[in-house]
Amino acid sequence: MSQETINIKVMIAGRTYPLKVKAGDEASILAIVKEVNEKINRFQMTYKNKDKQDCLSMALFTYAVDLHKTHQTSNSKELSSKIGDIDQLLDQLLQ
Repeated sequence: MSQETINIKVMIAGRTYPLKVKAGDEASILAIVKEVNEKINRFQMTYKNKDKQDCLSMALFTYAVDLHKTHQTSNSKELSSKIGDIDQLLDQLLQ
């Protein structure tokens, strides 16, 4: 069963963007927008000589790094799990 989509407007770095989202996702998206804006604001306070576009780019980059690390961790866990499964199979075969 698909959820109903709704139209919302979000403001990121002072610009408004219209989005179509699942009704159940609205609260999460608004929380993410708030987090992104807070991160941009922290960069603006830390790097006063940078413009908003630079701060937006740096915020995006930090999210990309975090996502990459998450994927690496997930891949490592999956690999470890698969190696463990193979090890168990080998143990069963050798018994």
